[in-house]
Amino acid sequence: MTITWKIEQMDRQTSDGLVTTVHWRANATETVGEETYTATSYGSVGLTAGDTLIPFADLTEVVVIGWVKDQLGEEQVESTESGLTAQIAAQKAPVSVSGFPAAWTVAE
Repeated sequence: MTITWKIEQMDRQTSDGLVTTVHWRANATETVGEETYTATSYGSVGLTAGDTLIPFADLTEVVVIGWVKDQLGEEQVESTESGLTAQIAAQKAPVSVSGFPAAWTVAE
């Protein structure tokens, strides 16, 4: 399974470029045979002036992901990633499903 963290959007002050909010997404993907399973988690964190000392134009995604993970804390990062793992496990071995018996004709 591969888990990747991405930055979806950043809110900043126009006066000084201070990033005030970071919107993030964590994606998990696992391929088993010909099946690919995916899961996602989305959130946002608020930042203060002490958190963002790099000029906006010089920011990299790696730096901002670091800020996000620092704000969330190790426990929440682990919980997010565990949640993604659980979502994929549930897709691979569902405990409930929806549908109709194969013999039914379903009106469209």
